Amino acid sequence: MNLNDLPTPAALIDEARMARNIARMQQRMDALGVRLRPHVKTAKSLAVARRQREAGASGITVSTLKEAEQFFADGFDDILYAVCIAPGKLPAVQALRERGCRLTVLVDSVAAAQAVVAGEHRFDAMIEIDTDGHRAGVKPDDELLLAIGRTLHEGGAVLKGVMTHAGASYELNTPEALAAMAEQERSRCVQAAERLRAAGLPCPEVSVGSTPTALSAQHLRGVTEVRAGVYVFHDLVMANVGVCSFDEIALSVLATVIGHQPEKGWVLTDAGWMAMSRDRGTQVQAVDYGYGAVCDEAGQPLHGFIVSGANQEHGIVSARGGAHDDLTARFPIGTRLRILPNHACATAAQFPEYAVIGRDGALQRWERFGGW
Repeated sequence: MNLNDLPTPAALIDEARMARNIARMQQRMDALGVRLRPHVKTAKSLAVARRQREAGASGITVSTLKEAEQFFADGFDDILYAVCIAPGKLPAVQALRERGCRLTVLVDSVAAAQAVVAGEHRFDAMIEIDTDGHRAGVKPDDELLLAIGRTLHEGGAVLKGVMTHAGASYELNTPEALAAMAEQERSRCVQAAERLRAAGLPCPEVSVGSTPTALSAQHLRGVTEVRAGVYVFHDLVMANVGVCSFDEIALSVLATVIGHQPEKGWVLTDAGWMAMSRDRGTQVQAVDYGYGAVCDEAGQPLHGFIVSGANQEHGIVSARGGAHDDLTARFPIGTRLRILPNHACATAAQFPEYAVIGRDGALQRWERFGGW
């Protein structure tokens, strides 16, 4: 397969960049003395996860049972399902566990804990801790934490520990703020673990993680593992946060110029929001990249050009601020461009496979799966 023959829009992985991203995160976790349990929801690709495992990762994190099933079938048997469990999904979890999958579920309420211990199966469970007010979880100093722990432990479940995700780190953009958030994530999750242990409850595992905090933590005392996902590809949100540069973004969308609106300063491509996704995560950051930043076909950034608008199958490329020269001459119909995504997870989800540009320039196809 040749890049010139690849139909567009297409999801491209730069394998060399991805390999460097994997190595960088693994080396950092090794230096900090913790396991790396990558979140595979970003790529949802067996080929990618295998490379993370080969680099030294231990176990995986998933966000859907479909991921758990697919990765377990490929030999990944140590899996954390890092979304609070819905009681109706417990039979599917049990079925996987009875086949030999070491699948751990997550809870942040007494009701969910009661559902976990209601049957005869002895589930492995962790408690989600809210360390930043970003999303789900129980506060580390809340009495509810001990109530959940007792419900699990006394009800017969294996209380494996506590986990947290510092999603609020995506809102930051300085090394100092990121380091402070990483310490907040660590210290509050460790606090929760210590409270459980002081109450006579088991808590062997302390799991923290987000890409920004993983790359910003100064130490991880009391933590046993880190989970991170988007680092494998990086994206424009991470570039705005400050934990990657443009030349570390390994995922892009190959698009073709299909038309022009000269009076508007528009170049039309065949990669609309069905290819890029509707994610506008950079809109609230220091630099707004619209629906994506524009590069030439070789992947060199065309600074000042963004995907300023998107319809279902049409992307609108324009110069930032509206200034433009003769875009019809600069971007003739048939020109191929690469678009860097705002949110790699969301953009990757639009495609059933990746075209992977190897270190030698040859292309491979790697499957990606979706669904729940």
